[in-house]
Amino acid sequence: MNFWDSKAEIQQLLSRVDPKDLPRLLDWMKNSDELDDVLVDNQTVILQSISEDLRGSLPLDAMLPCETTAIQRTRQQSHPTVHVDSFLYDEELVDRLCDERKMSRNYCLSCSSHSTAPLEFISHSFSIPELRFLFHNVLPDLTGKLLVDVGSRLGAVLYGGYLYSSALRLVGVELNEEFVRLQNMVVEKYGLSDRIQVVHADVSCRLHLVQESDVLIMNNVFQFFMEPRDQILAWQSIRNSFCKKGALLVTVPSLEHSLSELQGAGIDAGSWLEELPLDYDVYLGTDTDRDALRDIHLYRVL
Repeated sequence: MNFWDSKAEIQQLLSRVDPKDLPRLLDWMKNSDELDDVLVDNQTVILQSISEDLRGSLPLDAMLPCETTAIQRTRQQSHPTVHVDSFLYDEELVDRLCDERKMSRNYCLSCSSHSTAPLEFISHSFSIPELRFLFHNVLPDLTGKLLVDVGSRLGAVLYGGYLYSSALRLVGVELNEEFVRLQNMVVEKYGLSDRIQVVHADVSCRLHLVQESDVLIMNNVFQFFMEPRDQILAWQSIRNSFCKKGALLVTVPSLEHSLSELQGAGIDAGSWLEELPLDYDVYLGTDTDRDALRDIHLYRVL
């Protein structure tokens, strides 16, 4: 059943509801998580299974001891911040871990159990709802296209692209050997190697992939993992290589935000890219983080 037929069916159903019960029904449809079980598809179930596999191979914060720069940058945030990987831990699982006292949403203000404030959570991966949003609502049909994920980390974008899109090739470029091993483990276990490739390299050594890509994904890729001087060089390399007219760039946070924190980058984004409007008000389930969706930005090469 297509959208228009479904819409007509729903309107017909609502017209038969007792008027006094209609507000209650509409409120249930908007706010109840009972519908989320109906909306779960096979692709989402596979992603949840991949997430579970990866959780068993990583510490709770999903940070490796060798990620010293990222760990230090997280601790230097103006508000106390912890890394909670959104692909590995959804809101329901975070709540359960908090109940078990394995995780906390708050920090102590004055060494008193009654004086607490909310922690800031940061993730270097897209959650499963964000992946659905990315491939169903942000990007167009990717049939025959090459998607490159810079700093693919756990590979969430690659798995989401495989399951939610028809992209011809999905290439992750990842510097950390342990994360490359984990991605290849998932690719082999779930039979994804026909379209997914994971490259163990610094993206500056694989700029031909950037040049050839139709879609480039950059999720918190430089800010927490490089010194400012190295970030500038990396952005300049991307600017000089990602020039295919009409190619699409997805960033988190916005490109303007990333570049504003780097003095001397010398990149005129307006002469390189145009930002495309996105509809952030789509329904993806009651546990969707709307603020996280609004951090996703889409650009097209001029």
